Amino acid sequence: MATVTPSRATQTTPAAVAAARPDNPAFQAFWLLRLGFTVAPILFGLDKFAHVLVNWDRYLAPWINRIVPGTAHEAMFAVGAIEIVAGLIVFLRPRFGGYLVAAWLAGIIVNLLTFPGFYDIALRDFGLLLGALTLARLATVFPESLRPTSSR
Repeated sequence: MATVTPSRATQTTPAAVAAARPDNPAFQAFWLLRLGFTVAPILFGLDKFAHVLVNWDRYLAPWINRIVPGTAHEAMFAVGAIEIVAGLIVFLRPRFGGYLVAAWLAGIIVNLLTFPGFYDIALRDFGLLLGALTLARLATVFPESLRPTSSR
């Protein structure tokens, strides 16, 4: 299989077009990560308002709760809005969105490591951070506007 070199955001190389086939495992991985990092932040962001899945307020480190204005619950509204926007950016601009979500996850990891009881979640979020970085790297091969080509 030929090596695909990264293309610029404004150009589509013949190699990228050839690689953007539904039967290409890298293309499939790109779309799995793109959809996953679109849907998950949006759903978790919406749940910051509804608290259906979990009481998100308890995940905010006490030292952060002391420096943000308002209550932990009010802070989660801002967190939820940011996560919804991040999910939309991943879908529209995965090359940038992957790095944005990775940075957001790094902040969450720092938050979780600064007080006991959530180290397992910090480790899980580290795995998600690696996935977001992988999405950003794969997005350099597959331009945002590129659609799958026929496998024939």
